[in-house]
Amino acid sequence: MARSQRQLKILEIISKYEIDRQEELVEKLNEEGFLVTQATVSRDIRDMGIIKTLSSDGKGYRYVSQKISEDDNSERYHKLFKSSVVSIEASENIIVVKTESGTANSAAALIDKLCYEDVLGAVAGDDTIIVVVADKNKTDAVIEKFEALLKN
Repeated sequence: MARSQRQLKILEIISKYEIDRQEELVEKLNEEGFLVTQATVSRDIRDMGIIKTLSSDGKGYRYVSQKISEDDNSERYHKLFKSSVVSIEASENIIVVKTESGTANSAAALIDKLCYEDVLGAVAGDDTIIVVVADKNKTDAVIEKFEALLKN
C-alpha cells in the first residue's frame, strides 16, 4: 500500500489509541493490513512530525501529530467531512451518506484516503455518497467509523 495511505492510517491509529511505542504502532498497522517494519514506522513518525506527549492518565506517554505536511490535505478533508455530512443510513451492504449540496466529492475523498478494508468503494454525486461495504455484517462497523469522524 502507498506511503500516504499508511501515514493516514498512522494518524487514525494514534488518534484512537494511546500508542507509546513504535512496536505497538507496527502491530496496529499490521492488523490493518499494512505490513511494515519498525524502521519504516520510525521514518514515518519523523517525516510526519509526530511527537510523544503525556498520556491522558498522566502516567505515560503517547504519540500525537504535531504537524500536517502541506501536501497532506487530510485535515482539510476531515473538517469538510464533519461540516458537510447531514445523515448516514444503510441498507444491507450499502451506506448512503447525505451531505450539504456540492460537498459529497470532498467528503468521499476522505473515505477513499482512509482506505477502510471493509469498503469496496465510494461514489459521490452532488450531495450523496454511496459506499459499498464488502460484507453486510461489517456495515455497522463502517458506520461507526464514519460517526467517529464526525465526533473528532
